Amino acid sequence: MGIGNGSSSDVPIVSHKATQDETTLLLPIKADEDAVHEFNGASFSGAVFNLSTTIVGAGIMALPASIKMLGLIPGILMIILVALLTEASIDMLVRCSHQGKITSYGWLMGDTFGQWGRIALQVSVVINNIGVLIVYMIIIGDVLSGTSATGVHHSGIFEGWFGPHVWNSRPVVLLATTLLVLAPLVSFKRLDSLRYTSALSVALAVVFVVITAGVAIVRLIQGTVEIPKLFPEIDGISSVWKLFTAVPVLVTAYICHYNVHSIDNELEDKTQIKPIVQTSLGLCSSVYIATSFFAYLLFGEATLADVLANFDSDLRIPFSSVFNDVVRVSYVVHIMLVFPIVFFALRLNLDGLLFPTARHISRDNRRFTIITISLLAVIYLAAIFIPSIWDAFQFTGATAAVLIGFIFPAMIILRDPYGVSTKRDKVLAVTMIVLAVVSNSVALYSDTLNIFYRKQEA
Repeated sequence: MGIGNGSSSDVPIVSHKATQDETTLLLPIKADEDAVHEFNGASFSGAVFNLSTTIVGAGIMALPASIKMLGLIPGILMIILVALLTEASIDMLVRCSHQGKITSYGWLMGDTFGQWGRIALQVSVVINNIGVLIVYMIIIGDVLSGTSATGVHHSGIFEGWFGPHVWNSRPVVLLATTLLVLAPLVSFKRLDSLRYTSALSVALAVVFVVITAGVAIVRLIQGTVEIPKLFPEIDGISSVWKLFTAVPVLVTAYICHYNVHSIDNELEDKTQIKPIVQTSLGLCSSVYIATSFFAYLLFGEATLADVLANFDSDLRIPFSSVFNDVVRVSYVVHIMLVFPIVFFALRLNLDGLLFPTARHISRDNRRFTIITISLLAVIYLAAIFIPSIWDAFQFTGATAAVLIGFIFPAMIILRDPYGVSTKRDKVLAVTMIVLAVVSNSVALYSDTLNIFYRKQEA
């Protein structure tokens, strides 16, 4: 790996080959900065928060609907299974990267499969992350301005507080959020700069879980909740196919692979990455299971694809409207704080695709600004016209997300360019590929049929 020599700073800059794809850390941004703070490596807790923030994003909002579809027991088991497979796939990437002294996922794909392997990974990350960020923006719009995606209008916070006005319409609110909140957050050029916002975002996710659990327990004690179904209702082959549509949502909920190398690169002790990944996945799985269980218990068969939209109704407890607002505000702020973590990898990958031989984007302020503004504009416009997070999850989860999270890591371990894979690794890799291809192919088929039938009915 080369060392950049275009800076008068004493801090080394990682070469474009190692970083232009998607994940490598770049340190001083301007060569003429008067004050460059010494960076001695990210802390264990900071790395856990950043990785956890990458994981716990919008996926948590669609998981209760997945549990509703799968049934409580299969749904929770699936959450655990996908977490275990995610840990295994990240371990494959990390072991190969450490052995080959590789500092990014894209470089690893390029080293294993050539230029087209790197491009395939970059395209997948761009598709996945744009889809995820559109989902984030849709949720922000649903919460602040309301949604009618299901045919029934669910009022947003501003509409509930002030009534319907032009200034709190969806386009205006999302534009203000993009300019005043998201744009400043995505302007950071080092991932560790977001460690405090990441810690806050994880805390806000926990607030959401605690309140949802508390309300559900109170309602359970009062006897005003229905016992959720433990297993799915099967009434024909079409209902079996429909179950598979939950798989892309579960896959998307755990995709964090594109930021693992960035986090690993910032660590002084490289042996910490495995316990960091395990800690993050354990924390996020606990949050996912608790949220899915209590939200489904609370709303039952009325659970929406975006469960936050359910929090505009009477919870049938004292101060219901206050709890509704706290839940929605806390989680929409969480989403805003997660946004720059995912955007970080998106920007690097897109720049790598468009300018593969240019100097790193963090050292070119003009290119950095143009790509950042362009991406924000695309995400904003898409969020205005795409009505439901479920539709976005179906596409990204069944295509780009499954490639990033399972198929590409399994292909790398099967090719084994650094001689690290064991027989167990190869058996697991084949199993991951088969499960990913079969389940997501069926999910795409089923989702296509559902869209066709909806159009026929309309």
